[in-house]
Amino acid sequence: MPFVQGQLRNEILSFTIQTECAHCGKELCIEMDSQLHYSVTDPDARPLVFVPTVDFSTLEDPSIIDAF
Repeated sequence: MPFVQGQLRNEILSFTIQTECAHCGKELCIEMDSQLHYSVTDPDARPLVFVPTVDFSTLEDPSIIDAF
């Protein structure tokens, strides 16, 4: 989790995600840093990104990872 690591260490971290589209199977490369700046190498790609809403007051799982 570069976002958390970067904040804890007061460093700017980055990562690259190499995956494929679940719809068409086309290769997809996304670069992101700990400040949430991102770029997609294919200018025609329009990946959908979401942040799940978690109600921590009712979360019974050990972590949000386990909830999903």
